[in-house]
Amino acid sequence: MTKIRSTTVCGIYHNGEVALGADGQATMDKHIAKSNVKKIRKLLDGKIVTGFAGSTADAFTLLERFEEKLNAYQQNMKRAAIELAKDWRKDQYLRKLEAMMVVANKDELLIISGTGDVLEPDNQIAAIGSGSMYAHAAALALKKHAPHLSAEEMVREALNIAADICIYTNHNIIIEKPAK
Repeated sequence: MTKIRSTTVCGIYHNGEVALGADGQATMDKHIAKSNVKKIRKLLDGKIVTGFAGSTADAFTLLERFEEKLNAYQQNMKRAAIELAKDWRKDQYLRKLEAMMVVANKDELLIISGTGDVLEPDNQIAAIGSGSMYAHAAALALKKHAPHLSAEEMVREALNIAADICIYTNHNIIIEKPAK
């Protein structure tokens, strides 16, 4: 069975604001299955923004589990992420899921990895998915050489650069910012 996957998600915390964006491409094997997938979701009335990469069904399973953890831990994003990671490591079903998530609130970014890790990214840049290395490199350069740009502008440009050079990333970009 061919899985639907491939994407690029990039989040940046810069000058007191967070932006998280993703392209819209879903790939089935070596073919584009859909070009306008929405991989960014808002939770808790927009206070938390998530982006996912990997197998679509697996990503939605993780998103649902993360939302359950947010509700269980009084909307504490970091605690919910850690508790999800603990479950991920212990639960045989969850360990088989092939997905990753970036989660962000107004103050921070976290990567929840496919191995059950919670990472606070270096340089306040989080990138996952097929084109993540391209977007991450572009975001690093933008933070260093164009600090006058907003987090949203940096995310948009990093994703556009990734789309220019990664065959699994397209220019149908959606960017969201957490509510304050």
